[in-house]
Amino acid sequence: MSDPLKPTPGILCKLGSIAVHVAELLSADGHAFDRNALDVLMKNEDVLEWLVGMDRLGLLPKKRSAQLAAPSKRSKK
Repeated sequence: MSDPLKPTPGILCKLGSIAVHVAELLSADGHAFDRNALDVLMKNEDVLEWLVGMDRLGLLPKKRSAQLAAPSKRSKK
């Protein structure tokens, strides 16, 4: 992708699908289909390329992990 700030119509459709499936998954009516659809979309080559480009521009939040979120276990002296 040459410019992640100018995504193709295909990328926009996939990003819209991600948003809809997340909303459905988080709703009271969410089901496994939404999770499966998200798994497929998040492995899509175009989506991954767009995410890399956005990350390079510093426009994506950094992923949190249990290791990063946990307070330091070093003892204070």
